[in-house]
Amino acid sequence: MSRTRWRLGLSATAFLVAAGLVPAPAHAEDVTDYAITVDPAAKGPKIDDTMYGVFFEDINRAADGGLYAELVQNRSFEYSTADNSSYTPLTSWTASGAGQVVNDDGRLGERNRNYLSLGAGSSVTNAGYNTGIHVDEGKKYDFSVWARADAGTALTVSLQDADGTLATARRVTVTKSGWVQYKATFTATRTSSAGRLTVASSAAAALDMVSLFPRDTFRGEPNGLRKDLAEKVAALHPGFVRFPGGCLVNTGSMEDYSEASGYQRKRSYQWKDTVGPVEQRATNANFWGYNQSYGLGYFEYFRLSEDIGAMPLPVVPALVTGCGQNQAVADEALLRRHIQDTLDLIEFANGPASSTWGKVRARMGHAKPFRLTHIEVGNEENLPNEFFARFKQFRAAIQAKHPEIQVISNSGPDDSGTTFDTAWQLNKDAKVDMVDEHYYNSPQWFLQNNDRYDSYDRGGPKVFLGEYASWGNTFMNGLSEAAFMTGLERNADVVKLASYAPLFANEDYVQWRPDLIWFNNHASWNSANYEVQKLFMNNVGDRVVPSTATGTPSLLAPITGAVGLSTWATTAAYDDVKVTDADGRALLTDDFSSGASQWTHTGGGAWSVQDGQYVQTDVNAENTMVSAGDPSWHDYDLKVKATKKAGKEGFLVAFGVKDTGNYYWWNIGGWNNTQSAVEQAVDGGKSTLISKAGSVETGRTYDVDVKVRGRQVTLYLDGQEWGSFKDDKPAEPFRQVVTKDRKTGELIVKVVNAQDSAARTAIDLGGAEVASRARVTTLAAAPDAVNSETSTAVAPVTSTFDGVAGKFSYTFPANSVTFLRIRQR
Repeated sequence: MSRTRWRLGLSATAFLVAAGLVPAPAHAEDVTDYAITVDPAAKGPKIDDTMYGVFFEDINRAADGGLYAELVQNRSFEYSTADNSSYTPLTSWTASGAGQVVNDDGRLGERNRNYLSLGAGSSVTNAGYNTGIHVDEGKKYDFSVWARADAGTALTVSLQDADGTLATARRVTVTKSGWVQYKATFTATRTSSAGRLTVASSAAAALDMVSLFPRDTFRGEPNGLRKDLAEKVAALHPGFVRFPGGCLVNTGSMEDYSEASGYQRKRSYQWKDTVGPVEQRATNANFWGYNQSYGLGYFEYFRLSEDIGAMPLPVVPALVTGCGQNQAVADEALLRRHIQDTLDLIEFANGPASSTWGKVRARMGHAKPFRLTHIEVGNEENLPNEFFARFKQFRAAIQAKHPEIQVISNSGPDDSGTTFDTAWQLNKDAKVDMVDEHYYNSPQWFLQNNDRYDSYDRGGPKVFLGEYASWGNTFMNGLSEAAFMTGLERNADVVKLASYAPLFANEDYVQWRPDLIWFNNHASWNSANYEVQKLFMNNVGDRVVPSTATGTPSLLAPITGAVGLSTWATTAAYDDVKVTDADGRALLTDDFSSGASQWTHTGGGAWSVQDGQYVQTDVNAENTMVSAGDPSWHDYDLKVKATKKAGKEGFLVAFGVKDTGNYYWWNIGGWNNTQSAVEQAVDGGKSTLISKAGSVETGRTYDVDVKVRGRQVTLYLDGQEWGSFKDDKPAEPFRQVVTKDRKTGELIVKVVNAQDSAARTAIDLGGAEVASRARVTTLAAAPDAVNSETSTAVAPVTSTFDGVAGKFSYTFPANSVTFLRIRQR
């Protein structure tokens, strides 16, 4: 089979698809030829309705300033340096006159510690999120504030931007009584994304919980969700919602928010902090570097799940921290308390309105149960033995009282390695129902690992792929994820749940990329990855129809590239670099006695020659790569002496360096000096190929030796073999899966073509009698296409195709995901 570039440009492809025509017949030299064979008589795995879902974590301002519709930032004056070193209790506020935040016995409530003391004739103005408070002309906005004034006062509440008023000001009369909530409504007279909310008082007053909500929330619900963001989630038709994290769950103190614990502000996410009236909920530092108000809490998560027809799937802490903290809490009383909290959570979700926690739910406006069926204990713990000892206690307590609840475990933060293997063995031995896997890798990894679950034990625990994504939001990332998802569906008997992560990113507060849905204070847009997820989630089918496909001709060349040195949040010194070919001939030698002229600095940091060593001296710099040699080198040995001077991690020795985004490196003492791994970077996205626990000693010199032979790499540390791997798995660009929709009787042929040439494909439906017309949905774009607020480069195009038969041909466009829905007669 020949493989060459398809000569039609993207615009021509889009025209043909939109017109509902068969892609133009192509000469054999212009396309790659494939064949798909379907066996409709065979019975593949059943696909559950909950196969695909979403994972919500408050990262990238996903909650406050995001899905939670509150427009006022820091509404209860609780911001603290515990949240972010730059914060004060008046962050996002500007006071005019006498205004100060007070923490004393005059507060609104014990869990709402701060309030604003405002002097007579003074005011405060809130700047909202992003560029300000967004309002739309003609829309209503509900203001509320808790206030008290010993002598009574009049509050003047106004909305304005730099161009003037945005709504008629409102006057609120505060009586002489204690804390009372006061309300007013605004109707916006102009549209603005730079609004400011000002509250002025004629006399001395105390204020707390200053709030402004759009009346038009998702489904019109109180304390509700931002409509456009929630609608994008609903449009996915997710089978489940996993919440609230993530690293929010398994980091920080496991104590509660009370006087007894000293009102700790860096706590794990604990559900009881987040229910009840919003003014009584606790506040907390968010792991990702800001404050979380808990206005969006467990009740709102359950309500969202119910509203969109999804299964709620909460995650509770297991009292073993992760996400770089990696500590096991040794407090049996605290463990028992968290186990009881988990039982109480089940009662909150499912108990009758007369029960203790069911009554709390009912008072919040939901007398009927939320029908909780699954609960996850822990998240990405990197201490598998300590985690599992605690997990077993949670599971035993839950199963004893609620045998109907499925308890989910996890396998740590990576797709492989010592932690992963240990965790999986513990889960298998204990006959755990389901194990949550997480991984973020390069597009290449996803193309290479379509068969990941083909060999999983069909009699072992099922898989919940709770977090996954390729590193980026280009269409190429979406293509690689689509190719991988065909493997998830093919293995639907093992992979029962899967969710991309993270879900949301506010473009001005980003801690993590990639993300599924992007937004600011006035707009939101779908990433290319979202369009892929939506296509799969809206066309799942009920059962896999077995099928096979031919592959792409491929010849794997040897690993080629120059060599490199780097550091990550560490200072380190390198010396005596030597690269020799397979016959022992020197390709590069450098003892730095004559400087470092052979090296090119392509990363960050500060490099210099000191005392005959090449030293990187910036202890905060990350990815400080310097490289030397020829990108065409192959089959060589790299030897170097490496010494950690100071910092959080160890050192990085690179090989196969093609450019700044494509290389391998041996990360020795990475992840806060807890493990070592070989990572491969492809177009900037990294994947882990092999990893082991371990650390490096500061001040000790290590002999590092990397032997590259073909695609086999063997690594030695101080003369002892540390590990080896063979990078010989092809990144297959052509993937497919076929499912059947029982309701419509349609076969759904799903094809991913992640390459720059079209895929002319002979499709054999195995004798199935089918209608001649298929409904077609196609995503096609340039590999580097990215959606933004102002440009939608990746969007689905629907059409029809009239050439369907028992055997027919279809040419799938270059760089495309195509779904053919074919009705069986």
